[in-house]
Amino acid sequence: MQIGSIHERLAAILRTCCQHTETDRLTDPKPAESADSLSVLPGLLKADKTNFLGNTVHMTTIGFIGLGIMGKPMAGHLIRGGYPVYLNSRSGVPAELTVPGGLACPTPKTIAEHADIIILMLPDTPDVEKVLFAENGIAQGLPANPPRSKIIIDMSTISPIRTQDFVTRIRQLGHEYADAPVSGGDIGARNATLTIMVGATEPVFAKIEPILALMGKTITRIGEPGTGQICKAANQIIAALTLEAVAEALVLASRAGADPNRVRQALLGGFAASRILEVHGERMIKHAFAPGFRVDLHRKDLGIALDCATELGVSLPGTALVQSLYNASIAQGDAQQDSSAIVRILEQLAGHTLDTLTESAHEQ
Repeated sequence: MQIGSIHERLAAILRTCCQHTETDRLTDPKPAESADSLSVLPGLLKADKTNFLGNTVHMTTIGFIGLGIMGKPMAGHLIRGGYPVYLNSRSGVPAELTVPGGLACPTPKTIAEHADIIILMLPDTPDVEKVLFAENGIAQGLPANPPRSKIIIDMSTISPIRTQDFVTRIRQLGHEYADAPVSGGDIGARNATLTIMVGATEPVFAKIEPILALMGKTITRIGEPGTGQICKAANQIIAALTLEAVAEALVLASRAGADPNRVRQALLGGFAASRILEVHGERMIKHAFAPGFRVDLHRKDLGIALDCATELGVSLPGTALVQSLYNASIAQGDAQQDSSAIVRILEQLAGHTLDTLTESAHEQ
């Protein structure tokens, strides 16, 4: 029998045994949502380590916590990749993940009890800490001093300094921790083309790289745990300053009477070309600010970079300027808009709005 058939049968059995779709309300768990409700699962997974040909097969099981605009498509790639995937999210587990085989679980603790590798994709540092260490969190579901360590992979963008603390606390329980923040936005998440910046020991990286490859195209081990978040901070600095530069350039060109669509088209053929000019430049011209990567999250990421810079005694004047512009953007109600909405602040400063009905549009 084909391995794919084994996976399908396993998923069908597990879905029957794991019908809990409650969310991960860590502060008010119900007795019926305890890990005991899934006590049958380890036996089923162990039984499947011997396939129908009599060969011993270890099926790596994955937990995924955080199913937002990024996490949902990422988890979907893992399910389609043939892995048994346990799922948990504050907003609930959508049917589009459970129907193809994802297993909804009531708490992070439950996931930690049953998954070999546990992936987090959460908004901010406090969210990660809560899922890891609060009541019914991951730490409570990890066995102490196990014969084989489990691996936590945090794919969120959070504080590098706090990440080091999380690494230490998880290792004290006898388990491994990797940070693997991503770049590429919701488009990259949907297309499995994310850039993934990994902080992990070499042995852990060797174990998790095939799993990360189902979600991303460019996967780089930066160094030891914590270095992935440092790399992501650098990424967010470059992205933010480039967004601001594109916004300035398009506002200037439009205010001077040039068609911003044609300006963008010309610049994409030269040294100023960038993915941000291509994607976000178009969003700015069209005022199409549905997220994407939200203003409030980009502001948060720049705060992480500035906090790290303060700790190291490094000056980041450009980063501080763009964070200030994002503060203004949030103050005028754009917190939930795409980060390209920064152009609205530049438009206000210039007393000019990008004209979406350009000369090229008139000619069509």
